Amino acid sequence: MRLLSKRDANLILDPLADNNPITVQVLGICSALAVTAQLKPSIVMAVAVMFVMGMGNIVISLLRNLIPPKIRIIAQLIVVATLVIIVDQVLKAYAYELSNQLSVFIGLIITNCIIMGRFEAFALGNGPWESFLDGIGNAAGYGIILIIVGTLRELFGSGTLLGFEVFGSAVEGTGLYALGYENNGFMVLPPMALIVVGLIIWVQRFYNKELHEDN
Repeated sequence: MRLLSKRDANLILDPLADNNPITVQVLGICSALAVTAQLKPSIVMAVAVMFVMGMGNIVISLLRNLIPPKIRIIAQLIVVATLVIIVDQVLKAYAYELSNQLSVFIGLIITNCIIMGRFEAFALGNGPWESFLDGIGNAAGYGIILIIVGTLRELFGSGTLLGFEVFGSAVEGTGLYALGYENNGFMVLPPMALIVVGLIIWVQRFYNKELHEDN
């Protein structure tokens, strides 16, 4: 017996590439630019959004027949704000330095248009299980882009990954530094995040001709 039906699998797999919320729908760009100077905060932001979107979709789906249409946006904001507060408090309790590094961007998950969009487009019209898979899939698609951008920016901007040296030691002149490599400081600046995301979009559309046809 298959754990997931074909439709359920598509709910998770489709947002990873063909309908990625950042590269195809062009949503959630702000956090992709703001927190990806290093890989660690990129991973934490991806996990945080996955928790908020997955749990939020379940709650909205369970309440979809009880929420009056006139206050549905307010109800959705209350749900997502509660989940974001939980994430913020957990980070402050167990990863205080990282919480300070992410600063206001954890709070801004509340206004992430990907989350509100999935509440409106999917959770309000589908059951809890399907809504959970949809939330996890879209959050994973969002997170993959953050992790790719964070990896490239930290690697070529600081010569490290997760704080560990990859290109050798600049002080001792080992690794690529012995060949004359110098960290590209431009990689850790916000404009480079936009450029990297743009390059990912270009590569995806170059290899996926269907995206050209849709546009």
